[in-house]
Amino acid sequence: MNIARKTGGLLWAALLWTMQAAAQGYVSGTVTDMSGTPLPGATITIQGSATGTTADAEGRYALPLPAKGNPILNATFIGYRSEARMLGTGGQGPVDFRLEEDVIGMEQVVVTGTRTPRLLKDAPIVTRVLTADDIRKVDATHIGDLLQSELPGIEFSYAMNQQVSLNMQGFGGNSVLFLVDGERLAGETLDNIDYTRLNMDNVERVEIVKGAASSLYGSNAVGGVVNLISKRQTEAWTANLNARCGAHNEQRYGGSAGFKAGKFANTLNVQHTSVNSVTLKNAGDYSTVYGSRTWNFKERLTYDATEKLGFTARAGYFFRERNSSEASKERYRDFSGGISGRYDIDDRNRLEICYSFDQYDKSDYGVRNKTDVRDYSNVQHIVRGLYNRTFAQRHTLTVGGDFMRDYLMSYQFADNGAKHQYTADAFAQFDWNPSLKFNLVAGLRFDRFSETGANRLSPKLGVMYKAGNCSLRGSYAGGFRAPTLKEMYMNFDMASIFMIYGNPELKSETSHNFSLSAEYIRGRWSLTATGFYNLVDNRIATAWNRQLNGMQYVNMAALQVAGAEANAAVKYPCGIGMRLSYVYTYEHIRKGQPLTSSTRPHTATARIEYGRDWKRYGFNLALSGRWLSRVETDEYTSAASYEETERVRYPGYTMWKLTLSQRIARGIDLTAAVDNLFNYVPSYYYNNSPATLGTTLSVGLSVDIDRFFRK
Repeated sequence: MNIARKTGGLLWAALLWTMQAAAQGYVSGTVTDMSGTPLPGATITIQGSATGTTADAEGRYALPLPAKGNPILNATFIGYRSEARMLGTGGQGPVDFRLEEDVIGMEQVVVTGTRTPRLLKDAPIVTRVLTADDIRKVDATHIGDLLQSELPGIEFSYAMNQQVSLNMQGFGGNSVLFLVDGERLAGETLDNIDYTRLNMDNVERVEIVKGAASSLYGSNAVGGVVNLISKRQTEAWTANLNARCGAHNEQRYGGSAGFKAGKFANTLNVQHTSVNSVTLKNAGDYSTVYGSRTWNFKERLTYDATEKLGFTARAGYFFRERNSSEASKERYRDFSGGISGRYDIDDRNRLEICYSFDQYDKSDYGVRNKTDVRDYSNVQHIVRGLYNRTFAQRHTLTVGGDFMRDYLMSYQFADNGAKHQYTADAFAQFDWNPSLKFNLVAGLRFDRFSETGANRLSPKLGVMYKAGNCSLRGSYAGGFRAPTLKEMYMNFDMASIFMIYGNPELKSETSHNFSLSAEYIRGRWSLTATGFYNLVDNRIATAWNRQLNGMQYVNMAALQVAGAEANAAVKYPCGIGMRLSYVYTYEHIRKGQPLTSSTRPHTATARIEYGRDWKRYGFNLALSGRWLSRVETDEYTSAASYEETERVRYPGYTMWKLTLSQRIARGIDLTAAVDNLFNYVPSYYYNNSPATLGTTLSVGLSVDIDRFFRK
């Protein structure tokens, strides 16, 4: 009798709960893997709102629905591909999710392409992500090491006086914008930032968007954006010590410490590197590679006052000394800082305001008299506001603006003078998601430059359509690069050979970038093909001016950069993984223009790896390589004429690296690498050849002290 009453009571309670759920508009179901095994702890959320829940031990969930609209329900679980369903309002029948394992990393959240968080597989703008795992396997010290190893179409080479120069599919360093957590960097040398500032310690991921991105980031984003995203402190405390030793007395020592207590979280990172000068084996444009040493400090503090209100403060110091001669050394310093705040007004509205400061200085240090004379200083103050509003749980409006004061003092100006200018902008973007298969992003930005009086509108349009396992993307973006203070006012004596003069009448570079791509993902395979076309007008270059009897910055005629890119990746449960990437680039410059192309038409990267993990030991063995084709270019034979040229051929080359990473105990990782595996040595060293003497060895050790104390 008691059993019957209890059973009847349970049935009656279940009936009441079901009636109440239907009346309030609830949805329920289960979350499992492809074999039907429950995924307890899986997260189920309504897109565009803070409403969400987690699955119980049996994979079951129940969630209230909004009163209006057709919400999108997202189910996510670490290590699995997310799944989305568009629902109607009111009561719902069971909505069950079966999630596939994510073995190729398409469930990562990216922000660079749209400035709003999106899963990589759902981003309408083609974005390449290099994860912390990729960084660890490459054992990269700074951003140049990582990009060259993992991405085709990118080459770091030497310019005058062994200053590092970037070429990314036809665009130089002044056309590719580098960011750290979305913030710009001050300072440049021969149109390139100091890439050694961007070390890989404490970096969570690197996002690369190729093609014009001026509608979101303004000037210098004509050729693309590279954004380094820092790790967030999530554990109660962490501590790491790491070191690496290699050829030519190369040494790298670093460490980081972090804590999270209540509403505060903090991370401090320190790194020191040094390498000796190297005398090269064969003849060339240079015979010695200068040695150097660096120090890099990074501090990041977050304070979450409430669930809706949070603040982040950061500070950094960088020092580099280059042994360019026995009598003097070149010194580079950077001081950076900033503070930002975000306020989640409600489930649909978010506001972010931030201020950043960056000062990059150069000086010459006299070894004998111990004098340190500063002759270059670039200081940037930037204030930015960003507002996001979500409509109907799936459409997002983003509006914002920036104001920057840019100050430059340089030995390249007359009498070591100084100049400054103000820039202001406003931008808006709408992310429209009418269905799970279709997404459209449209944006527009207006920029104003005080020194030139120039105004610029930069549009962007990106479209993505999903058909089964295939995603199709198309985009158009207008890009621009405003003339820098140096290009407008330079008055520089080039080693007493000739003068280089600025030009206040320069126009802004402009570009039209078109891109089409197709991505196919099935199981453990990923295939991507992309075609791109860039029309660049008024590119800024230097030309001989007979009246000035020297070089002067000028705008040149339109040029075209076009090509195609293909990527294939696979990873099997046995631990074998492979990735192959190829880029073809065609750069057309009209004859007689003051610019020559050194862009290699064919480049490729490849990696094959095998790894296994057990309870007390794990390893990963990776063979990675990059191939760069030969390039033929016209070099000018006279500084006074751009019609007299001779054809020069620079040979192609291939470099391979074998890396063994081992987890030899809890918290201890050991890495050994053989670089330039097949002992390639250039017969003649030129600016676009690797400065290598042959095969080199390196050994690295990383110790996570906090893992010793975890159960």
